[in-house]
Amino acid sequence: VYMPCTDAMLLSFLDDAGEQVLLEKYRRRWDRLIALLEEHCDDEYTREKVLALCRLKYEIVLAHPTLIPSRLSKRLNTLFLTQTGVQDPGRERKRLFNSRASAFINGPAMRDISRVCPADVSDACATVAEYRDALDRLELKRLLFLSTWSDIWEHEGKGPGREQILREMERCQSDFDHLSKQLSPYEGESSKILYIPDVSGGLMFDLLIVRNLLRMGHRVILALKEGFYFDTPTYWDPDNDPVLREAVSGAYFLEQNVISKGDLLRRIREHPFIIISDGGRERLNLYRASVTFARAWKEADLIIAKGEFNHRRLIETGYQFTRDILCFHRDIDWNFKLSYKPRAEGVRKFSEADISDIAAGVIRDMRRAKARGENVMFYSAIIGSIPGQTKTAIAIVKAFVDHLRKTLPDTFIINPGEHFEEGLDADDLMFMWEQVQRSGLIDVWRFQSHFDIEESFTLLGRTVPPVWVGKDATFSTGCTQEMHIALSVQAANPEMQIIGPASQKFFRRREYGVGKFCDATIDCV
Repeated sequence: VYMPCTDAMLLSFLDDAGEQVLLEKYRRRWDRLIALLEEHCDDEYTREKVLALCRLKYEIVLAHPTLIPSRLSKRLNTLFLTQTGVQDPGRERKRLFNSRASAFINGPAMRDISRVCPADVSDACATVAEYRDALDRLELKRLLFLSTWSDIWEHEGKGPGREQILREMERCQSDFDHLSKQLSPYEGESSKILYIPDVSGGLMFDLLIVRNLLRMGHRVILALKEGFYFDTPTYWDPDNDPVLREAVSGAYFLEQNVISKGDLLRRIREHPFIIISDGGRERLNLYRASVTFARAWKEADLIIAKGEFNHRRLIETGYQFTRDILCFHRDIDWNFKLSYKPRAEGVRKFSEADISDIAAGVIRDMRRAKARGENVMFYSAIIGSIPGQTKTAIAIVKAFVDHLRKTLPDTFIINPGEHFEEGLDADDLMFMWEQVQRSGLIDVWRFQSHFDIEESFTLLGRTVPPVWVGKDATFSTGCTQEMHIALSVQAANPEMQIIGPASQKFFRRREYGVGKFCDATIDCV
């Protein structure tokens, strides 16, 4: 079970002895709120009102300490922002940090360090290509190291000099081999990278890292916060920071927090550097991530995350993620650490080409059927929308489609359940089937009705279980998406027939919540 916290934090919730640790973390969040009020709220009445509201929320949490501290921080911040009207109390501080980091990047120390090329690099390279690759990796290593040197932007004039940087890098014991292997899994192959930064100031170095990755041929998605979370950069910061705006020039800003897999893949093909919002105003929380962030995670070959808090959420947990993860940060002794967490065993990532190949095979079968003079029917049905009923859903769809094939011998009927491959998830399947569905070869598109379900159980020799009573395709969020596709295909091909529940009954359901660990959401009007 995924928990958006470290294993140590989880034990604090489960063990009474850990309650004092939680209370101390809650107190720190309360102190940060008080600091915000003192610095950004001059009106006494507003300050007292916010304090009263936050104290009520705080006391509720203290009575039942089951809330992750960063969630408490977000709730207190929300009360502060809504009641005071301050959009981003950290704006000036973040601008100052970015300005200091930019001044260092354009200063003499950075120019000197960028010119130093150790002799062992050229000696170890046999070809020009290897030499170029080695220089890219050397530059990337230096940028990773500098991007965690917080004195550069937190203290005016305390940036390190060339000798200090080289001395510290020589002392660095982190293993960079994982980075090299992940960035070049195969010779000449590029990767899609989701990059999660830490704080402003360091973001200026993160952007240099991104430029380095782009030059190496990779494609990068940079995920920023949706709104204020102290020093963490937000999606909207470039609007108010000319230094940052210049640094992100050329990047494509993807504004939609909900985007389909196909649209995201198209944007990635068209734009090597994309900036998105993760949809949150707290530390990384995959339960609360936007659909766009969730799909960016799924499409990425590698996750690069920076900072102690991202390290805690991604590395210091026993949860195994679906993507390879690299985290870098400074530990409590200010040593540079680069950590690698491989994806969970058995996870298979289907590339866009892999999925399109499967779809192309189905389309070829459809063309052959049309050539034989057969009609083509596509059958949309509930598969994974009823918890714990996936096997039953596949069984009843198979039974009913087999019955249709006997009843309609001259009709080529597509049962999506027959084309499943291990490792494909709902997002992959929707992307694959949309290519089939928009091929223009479907004559009849049938959506599962409650009559179909009742007949299916009869064919299986079973009575209808209570959980299946009254169900039809409108209870599937995937089928809802397919009804939207069916209507658009029918507009282009009026001869195509749509059979099943009325289309209006589908549209109470929205996006199927990829990355939110739920199948469907229903609009509440």
